[in-house]
Amino acid sequence: MFDIGFSELIVIGIVALIVIGPEKLPRVAKTVGHLLGRAQRYVSDVKADINREIQLDELKKMQSEVVESARGIEDSLRKDLEATRTAIEAPVSAVAAEVEAALPAAASLDTPLPPPADGATPKTTA
Repeated sequence: MFDIGFSELIVIGIVALIVIGPEKLPRVAKTVGHLLGRAQRYVSDVKADINREIQLDELKKMQSEVVESARGIEDSLRKDLEATRTAIEAPVSAVAAEVEAALPAAASLDTPLPPPADGATPKTTA
């Protein structure tokens, strides 16, 4: 942060010793040390809070991307399901319509059913 070398610290210490005096210098140095420690803790707390907010924003973005992706997959699966259902139901309904159309014609024929191959008598519905 500050570019203060060892020689500069010695000059500051000598000036402080002359200005403050040898009796008060230890108390002033202790107070300055405590204040610097508090300032460093405050700065580190602010940095940690900022980093947490950034991570929270990134997680929210990631969550929204995952939700959007899941919705896209769900829509794709629904479209595929509908296409498959349509592809299956169309031929089945056509065959069902043919069978229903053929039932009245088959019922009007009064021909007996052929005997089964195992020799049992066929059941007739009246």
